[in-house]
Amino acid sequence: MKNMKHLKNNRIKISLSDSVYLGIVYIFLFLFTLIVLYPLIYVVSCSFSSAESLVQGQVFFLPANPGLQGYHAVFSNKQVWRGYYNTIVYTALGTAIGVMVTITGSFVLSRKEFPMRNFITALFTVTMFFGGGMIPFYLLIKNLRLVDTIWAIVLPGAFNVWLGIVGRTFIQSTISEELFEATSLDGGSYFHFFTRVVLPLSKPILAVLALNFAVGHWNSYFNALIFFNDFDKFPLQLVLRNILISNKIDPASLNATDAKTLMEKQYLAELMKYSSIIVSSAPLLIVYPFVQKYFIKGVMVGSIKG
Repeated sequence: MKNMKHLKNNRIKISLSDSVYLGIVYIFLFLFTLIVLYPLIYVVSCSFSSAESLVQGQVFFLPANPGLQGYHAVFSNKQVWRGYYNTIVYTALGTAIGVMVTITGSFVLSRKEFPMRNFITALFTVTMFFGGGMIPFYLLIKNLRLVDTIWAIVLPGAFNVWLGIVGRTFIQSTISEELFEATSLDGGSYFHFFTRVVLPLSKPILAVLALNFAVGHWNSYFNALIFFNDFDKFPLQLVLRNILISNKIDPASLNATDAKTLMEKQYLAELMKYSSIIVSSAPLLIVYPFVQKYFIKGVMVGSIKG
């Protein structure tokens, strides 16, 4: 009891001006949180509302006339499941290749005894600002006979320059040179040092690499749009795009008897927009909480710690 009274007496007294300041800060934080969360809540609410309520503007915060009409329309299409499968394969394979290539390149560029490592890093950095353009890129993929294959999706961009620089910084600042010397004294090679020392100690940066590559491949559609001719190879993003386009009807091509059909199609297309957003974004939102601890550690690489 005496200790409790002692703690109460030693509490820092907040002045009136500090209280006003903290109140203003809390208000701004609340408004900022509301601004960030409301669009997300609105999209989710729209996806679970009925098409008529959505078009009539009855959705503000909670779903109006809740239902699964939009999700049923999306998942009733067999191409959606095929697109999901394709996207999972592209994401898994592309992420594995990207992480492996990038972390290996980062390790090589982090070694001081590697000749011209700064020059090679500078050359890589130039590619972040200048590119060859779409036509040379397509011709390159075509000459390599990768058109209409999975490799046209997962191989380009396997080494991400920015992530490679972040990985090099992490290895240089985290993996001490004494560990390499100890490995060398035990008869270990660069390969043993990389696989048995660097990789186990690089979980934070590996999580950063994996998350960035996974998000990039999951949301990627442009390369598939250019290099794929077979509809069965389309990723989820292109499948959803085609579904939304197919639900749009030209009013000039319909007569008066089809007015009801036109209205229902337009209502359903509007609802499917929001359902498609949730369908394509949900997997990433589910996975992120499990890797955010390592992601935050990796992002803080090179920061000044007080």
